[in-house]
Amino acid sequence: MFWTPGPGWSGAIHRLLELTFPVVLLAGGALGSYELFLRRWFTAELARIAGPRIVEALLPQQVMGVFLESIYGKNEANRDVMTGVLGGEGRLPAGGDLTISTHTGVTVELRAVDRELYHLTFAVTYSFKKNVQVDRFIIFATCNALLRDSISSGCQLPLFEMWFVPDSELFQSSVDDMLPTVRLGIEYVDHDRRHHVAESSSLRLREVKFQNWSDYLSFFREDMGPLPRQSPREHLADLRIFECDLSDIADDHQNVGAIERLSVRATSLQRIDEGFCYWQAPYPCYVDRVTFAVKELDIDGTGDFQFNIAPFTFRSNTAPTRWLKAEDLPELEVRSWLLPGHGVVLFWRQGNGTS
Repeated sequence: MFWTPGPGWSGAIHRLLELTFPVVLLAGGALGSYELFLRRWFTAELARIAGPRIVEALLPQQVMGVFLESIYGKNEANRDVMTGVLGGEGRLPAGGDLTISTHTGVTVELRAVDRELYHLTFAVTYSFKKNVQVDRFIIFATCNALLRDSISSGCQLPLFEMWFVPDSELFQSSVDDMLPTVRLGIEYVDHDRRHHVAESSSLRLREVKFQNWSDYLSFFREDMGPLPRQSPREHLADLRIFECDLSDIADDHQNVGAIERLSVRATSLQRIDEGFCYWQAPYPCYVDRVTFAVKELDIDGTGDFQFNIAPFTFRSNTAPTRWLKAEDLPELEVRSWLLPGHGVVLFWRQGNGTS
């Protein structure tokens, strides 16, 4: 070593160092190699092998909450992103409370009633990634823009539609006019896991009393991020909630266990001079295409109307930016995911640009 040992204790210590030094050197080299090379590889392999199983064992809300906070920082508004991406609160294992449509088709129809009013019809078909464990369907109707933008985040129930009537004076009559037009079709499994298909010729929609609105929308119970708790009494003129028991349209009133596919058709009364209509995704939807049927908006048949499509999506494959005649208006090939807040606007004008 580095000195000549003498007799006694110094000789013993020298001998001990001779024996342990190679071990210490080897351990140091191994530790250095681990820190420089092996640690990253080992961590990556552990994450690759065990990561998915660990994530699957956690609640979706836990996974997404931690992820968003690590990327965006701590912010109350992360909840909006979380519920929008997940399609629900994510409080149940394996996404049992999430609503995600993997194939969605939308048809928009415009038909003039007279020169001032028209009927707007949406026909939408959803196919769900996982069967939605629900036996009720909810409709929210509002003319309040604040509620319109808050319902998707505030709704605690997995299957719902939202109707928005911009004209507050037309709101009540438009909703009353719309109710008899609602048609639902469902593919579902019953509690014995048997598959069924059913459609409604007429639907019994029950209006929810305002005292019970807090059971349907969380912002009537508590603050929702920057939105303070709302009072149902203050929204009696601009919100109505309806629900139907899906077992009512099931085959022989079978108990509905879970929904595989849902089709919704409804018609509302709107003003032509508003110059636009739009459809928004109520939950995460992979939208294949949006189809428009607009010829009947021109009640006089003069061909005086022009139309323009404006998607507000991640991307869309065809989006003409010029004004087109009704017969030239194409399908909108979306082929992308839409989250709540995404959608498509259809504008129209008459003559040389006056709407």
